Amino acid sequence: MNWQGMLFQGWEGVVRTLLVGGMAYVVLVAFVRISGKRTLAKLNAFDLVVTVALGSTLSAILLQESIALAEGATALALLIAMQYSVAFMSVRWQGFAKVVRSDPTLLIRNGAFCDAALRSERVTHDEALGAIRAAGGRGVEDARFVILESDGTLSVGLRPES
Repeated sequence: MNWQGMLFQGWEGVVRTLLVGGMAYVVLVAFVRISGKRTLAKLNAFDLVVTVALGSTLSAILLQESIALAEGATALALLIAMQYSVAFMSVRWQGFAKVVRSDPTLLIRNGAFCDAALRSERVTHDEALGAIRAAGGRGVEDARFVILESDGTLSVGLRPES
């Protein structure tokens, strides 16, 4: 086993990672600034997929010598352009929006669990109760509603204290 090769393979790879990584980072930041805030928003599942894909692509550019900066920048631009296109079409065509977005789901109403909704969304009672506690409540009876939002977050409305 070559321990030295596992820990250090030479300065050429280190220097390439620093140079290409720095330039790829600048390219990604520039593309994100040009494309707008929506590119890295976690508004729906598609936005999350694009964010993860951007990170994965940046990682590949950094670590794979077979990927040139120009190819990596093209891949980043493609992902951002696709995300922009989906967002553009979603705003203009309701049918398309329904395909790429999920609707919010009511999980708790007036202090009672909506068990069918919890099952279909694969959310446990404990997860819903955790959201209630994070919002300042103590139990399900304190919640007017808990909604699973399109981005996967839980919104909680508490009952006014008596």
